[in-house]
Amino acid sequence: MRIIFSLVVILITTGIVTAQNGGSAWKWPSDPEMESQAKAKNALYNDSRKMGNFKEAVPHLTWLLKNAPDLNPSIYINGAKIYEALVDLEKDEAGKKKYQDSALIMYDLRIKYFGKEGYVLNRKAAKAYKYHKGDKSRYSELLDLFDKVFELNGAKVLDNNTIGYFDIVRRKKLTGGDISEEEILEIYERVNAVIDEKMKAKKNVARLNQYKSTINGMLAAIVKIDCDFIENKLGPKFEADPDDLKLAKSIVGHALNSKCTKLPVVIKAAETVYAREPEYGVALLIAFKSRENKDYDNAIKYFNEAINLTEDNAKKADAYIEIGNLYRVKGNKISAREQYRKAAGADPSKKEAYTYIGDLYFGSFEDCAKKESRVEDRAVYMAAYKMYKLAGNSSRMATAKEQFPSAEDIFTENKEVGSSMDVGCWIKEKVVIDKR
Repeated sequence: MRIIFSLVVILITTGIVTAQNGGSAWKWPSDPEMESQAKAKNALYNDSRKMGNFKEAVPHLTWLLKNAPDLNPSIYINGAKIYEALVDLEKDEAGKKKYQDSALIMYDLRIKYFGKEGYVLNRKAAKAYKYHKGDKSRYSELLDLFDKVFELNGAKVLDNNTIGYFDIVRRKKLTGGDISEEEILEIYERVNAVIDEKMKAKKNVARLNQYKSTINGMLAAIVKIDCDFIENKLGPKFEADPDDLKLAKSIVGHALNSKCTKLPVVIKAAETVYAREPEYGVALLIAFKSRENKDYDNAIKYFNEAINLTEDNAKKADAYIEIGNLYRVKGNKISAREQYRKAAGADPSKKEAYTYIGDLYFGSFEDCAKKESRVEDRAVYMAAYKMYKLAGNSSRMATAKEQFPSAEDIFTENKEVGSSMDVGCWIKEKVVIDKR
């Protein structure tokens, strides 16, 4: 019975300890005497830690680190917490630095004995940044650490490490450190790519947007990215390798931030980005730039692409209106009207679409008048009035009504106010006859 009781105690104790440490197994020393000491030291350092007696915990922890380094990850997790607490308590600057170094060593030793390098370095980087961001002699070391953290973790990088990484870049540049504009931009793109990937999960979006804004401000403080920089420094690199998606994204992003979208290289870069990663905003950028260049067919193509890439009916309606405007410039009134109607159908609140149709009708008098009937010729203005009314555009309604036939015209042609008639030409609308 005594043996069974002892076994039960061991099983329960082992289960509790394992549960407390994330399910990790304990590797006690094989020598019975060392095992006994290890268990005692483990209990003593933990008791001191829980009581807030962090200095008293250190000797017991140190014994474990020396004599049972692969005991359990908890000795390194708790060890980091102990030294981090001592950093906060220490008043002497030299003492603080000693404890900071000890805290960071806990992360390295944890990796050495228990792996999970990416996960652990992610957390170490956050602490290392906090401790060493004011020490320019550590900036190269910190950048190497962040490089590895981003390489190993991708979008799993801690949110705070995105801004910490680029802040060290900024500090190194401002303190005269050896870091080129190319390196700065490379890290900037790496950080932004991670933030963009994080934002796809739709978590902490407001905070991540704030981080992006802060990082953009940091970049502006150390690199002057203007139209000249984009055209003369990034442009030649892109011309040499127009399939470089990363560089293309960089050019588009900087062009938007610097309001340099008129540069020829920007539209080329946008097309490279769109070909690989179709996206509503990029399609719009290409469409608007093509319109500026009077490449109306390409603009229409990309406005249609944008429509297919959004579920937002208001955005669809805006794009339909832009396409309608382009067809109007091209002189294709029927196609223009079709696009305006699609806009109103996609989003009924876009009543300006009816104003545009009314304008098409209003401007069609010379094209449609047969000079045989003043009432029929002026029916285009009645059709325009009808559209302006749908738009709720009272000023345009008044302008259109001024062009209606007179009461005398209607009487002379044996027609009646209030009766309906068909408008011919390309318009083909039914209207109610009215006088001016």
